[in-house]
Amino acid sequence: MAIVVKSEKACTVNPLKTSQPLGASYAAMGLDACVPMMHGSQGCTSFGLVLLVRHFKEAIPLQTSAMDEVSAVLGGYDNVETALLNIRKREAPRIVVVCSTGLTETTGEDLGGYLKMIRRRNPELIDTEIVYVSTPDYAGAFEDGYSKAVSAIVMALVKPLPTIHRQINVLPGSHLSPRDIEELRAIVDTFGLDPIILPDISGSLDGHLASEWRGTTQGGTTLDQIHAAGASSFTIGIGEQTRAGARALQAIAGTPFEIFERLTGLEPNDRLLRLLAQLSGRAIPGKYRRQRNQLLDAMLDSHFYTGGIKVAIGAEPDLLLSIGSLLHEMGAELSVCVSTTASAAHALLPASEVVLGDLEDMERAGGNCDVLITHSHGRQMAARLGKPLMRIGFPVFDRVGNAHRCQIGYRGTMELIFEFANLMLEQIKYRAPSDWPLPASLHRIVASSRI
Repeated sequence: MAIVVKSEKACTVNPLKTSQPLGASYAAMGLDACVPMMHGSQGCTSFGLVLLVRHFKEAIPLQTSAMDEVSAVLGGYDNVETALLNIRKREAPRIVVVCSTGLTETTGEDLGGYLKMIRRRNPELIDTEIVYVSTPDYAGAFEDGYSKAVSAIVMALVKPLPTIHRQINVLPGSHLSPRDIEELRAIVDTFGLDPIILPDISGSLDGHLASEWRGTTQGGTTLDQIHAAGASSFTIGIGEQTRAGARALQAIAGTPFEIFERLTGLEPNDRLLRLLAQLSGRAIPGKYRRQRNQLLDAMLDSHFYTGGIKVAIGAEPDLLLSIGSLLHEMGAELSVCVSTTASAAHALLPASEVVLGDLEDMERAGGNCDVLITHSHGRQMAARLGKPLMRIGFPVFDRVGNAHRCQIGYRGTMELIFEFANLMLEQIKYRAPSDWPLPASLHRIVASSRI
């Protein structure tokens, strides 16, 4: 269990985290025919828009209420009303997700009250679902905003329905890529189950060329699917950040749930397959037994280059747990762990300490580490320290293909292990396998884990 320590610096020097409104907007990007809108200044939206565009290399339909000095003092009701009417007229979205920002939260804007009044005054908005998420960017981080948005979407749009036994809900965390979600859907489909994935960025941010352009998201969870989530027989959440959404579904529709702290690694994927077999009444397909054996072989082949390596990681909590736990199982030492926000996931991390801080904290402590793992804003730190950098998380803007990177399931775990091992192999002279002892953690997981 890691001890959580908060950095006591007077200011953030090299930020690791991104904001709650951006996390909530990212969740909205996984809904079909949706427009996320930030209630704040144009700058609040434009900076987040730049990060999303650079990471995915795609058009992002993020809108703003464009608060200025006058509306910040007198109130932003007119800005919100005008923005919603313009969005409906020009884009005709099925859903608009409205996120507050630090500006409007600080001035005390009653955004929930605004939206009720706007509804009464503008009946033409009746065909547009509007979901409000309170996301001050002076508190929390990306993962918190994403979690709040998923919960708000569930509470606003899901209703209890008669149970469909072969239908399940899947709540992916913000650390899962579009390719991760595609892999997860394929696994669930193999068992004959019908998954409703909420939100589903694999449909909207997977880098496809659309047949026609529109100013809303193009793909993702449809409004009908969100409504139908109340009929599901079970909910699977990936990451601690999905617990609030799963609890909301349980409160509304009585849907039981199970949260998987991660799906990167051998043991959690064993548990997932056992659960899906139980829910479906089907045996685990032989192809997954072969994939599992391939993963075991990959772990054995790669441990020569990961055992004893000292690692510094900076990431959102669920991603930190996912990557850190796998590397620990591969014999690496988690020497420096820096994260963005408080989370129950930190208690599960196999490290002595997690610092809630920034990349400067990571740089100061990571001088003796062999490799740095964080997003693209860590590239200057890596250059100053002369250390290799493995890019993970959000944003990664100096590499292409982020939407198609898979790090979950047996296959995704194997790809991640190879990526890390090859990075380390570039840094060291080759040593014969006999010179590298099998780490005790890897020996235990190979010997004891079964499906």
